[in-house]
Amino acid sequence: MPERVDRDGTPAYRFLGVEVTRREAAFLVLGVVFLFVIPDIASLSDSLQLSVIHQGLLFGFAAVGLNLLLRHTKLTSFGHAAFFGTGAYATAVLARYAGVQSVGLLLLGAIAAATVMAAIIGVLSLRHTGLYFALLTLAFGQLLYAIALGQSALGGSDGLPIRPGPANQPLLFGTAFSPDVYQILTYYLTVVVILIGLFVMYRITQSPFRNALDAIGQERTRARFIGLPVRRYVWAAFVISGIYGGVAGGLYAVVRQYVRPEGTLFFLRSGDILFMAILGGFRTLVGPLIGGVVLVFLQDVGQDVTQYYEFLTGMVLLILVYGFPRGIVGSLRSGGIVNTRLSELRREPSVLSTWGRTAAQSIERKVTEALTSLRIILFGVD
Repeated sequence: MPERVDRDGTPAYRFLGVEVTRREAAFLVLGVVFLFVIPDIASLSDSLQLSVIHQGLLFGFAAVGLNLLLRHTKLTSFGHAAFFGTGAYATAVLARYAGVQSVGLLLLGAIAAATVMAAIIGVLSLRHTGLYFALLTLAFGQLLYAIALGQSALGGSDGLPIRPGPANQPLLFGTAFSPDVYQILTYYLTVVVILIGLFVMYRITQSPFRNALDAIGQERTRARFIGLPVRRYVWAAFVISGIYGGVAGGLYAVVRQYVRPEGTLFFLRSGDILFMAILGGFRTLVGPLIGGVVLVFLQDVGQDVTQYYEFLTGMVLLILVYGFPRGIVGSLRSGGIVNTRLSELRREPSVLSTWGRTAAQSIERKVTEALTSLRIILFGVD
C-alpha cells in the first residue's frame, strides 16, 4: 500500500520506492492510461499512425538511456545508434542463423550483445572526455555501420529479415498471430518494457550512484580526490545507457521484422537520439521519451506535407529549442517557461501586448544581425 510521506514540506506518497505528490500521481496515471489507449485512438484517425508513435517510443527509450550520461556525467555521445543497431542486428542474426523464434529470447540476445558492445566501447572511449569522447563514440558507431554494410552475412545494404520458423515471424507467448494482432501486441510489449525501464532509471537516479555521477559530471578531479572510482562509475553508467539502446533496438527489430544499416546504425540516427533527449528535456526522466515521439511524428508529417520536410522539421525544432530551452517536458514543469508565462497571464492579461512587442523586437534584432553577417560575408565590410 502507498505510504504517506513528507517531501520538502509537500505531502507525497511512496510506493515501490517511488515518491510522488498527488499532482504527479495524477499525471503518472493519465500518462500510463494514455499509452495503453493509443491503439484505440489511432484506429479512429487516419492522420495518427500507431507505427509512427511506436517507432518514436522506441527511439525515445534509447534516448532515456543516453540521458543518463548526458544529464549526470555531462558526456555527449555521438554514437549511441551503435547500441541500438547492435540490439537490432543481434535479434536479426539470432532469428536468421540460430532459428530463435521466441520474442523473449531474441530480446535477451539483444540485451547481451548491447551489453558486451557497450562494455568494450566504454573501456576504449572513456579514457577521454569532451570533444574527444564524442568523436570516439562517433567513430565506433561508424565502424559498426561499415561492418554491417560490408558483410554479406549481415545482408549488406539490403539488411536482414527477421522471419524465423514456419510461422515466418517471431512468436509471442509461443504463438503466431495475424499481422494486425501482432502489431498491437508488440506495441503493448513495448509499453510494458518502457514502464519497467523508466522505473529502473528512476531508482538509479534516486540512488547514491546518481550522486556520484553528478559529482563526477561537475568536477572529475575533485571527485577523484574524495575517493570516487571515476572511470569505473562512468563506465557502469555507459554500459547501462547502452543496454537501454540495445533493448530499444531489439524491440525495433521484432516490430519491423527487418533490419537495415541506414535505419539503425547510421550516424544520423545517433544525432536523432541525442536531439530527442534535448528536445524533450534532458533534465527530466520522461522528457527523452516525449522528444522521441515528437521528432518521429514531425518527420512523418513533414514528408506528407512537403518534399522539403527536413526544412519544415528544422524550423519547428528551432522554434521549440529557442522558445523552450528546457525542452518540452522541462518547460511544463513548475518554474518552467510555460507555467511562468501562464501565471503572468493570469495576473495581468494585458501582458500579451508586451510579449508581442518583445517578440517583434527580438525578431527584428535577429534579422538585422543576420543581414549584417551576410553583408560582411559577401562584401567583407561592416
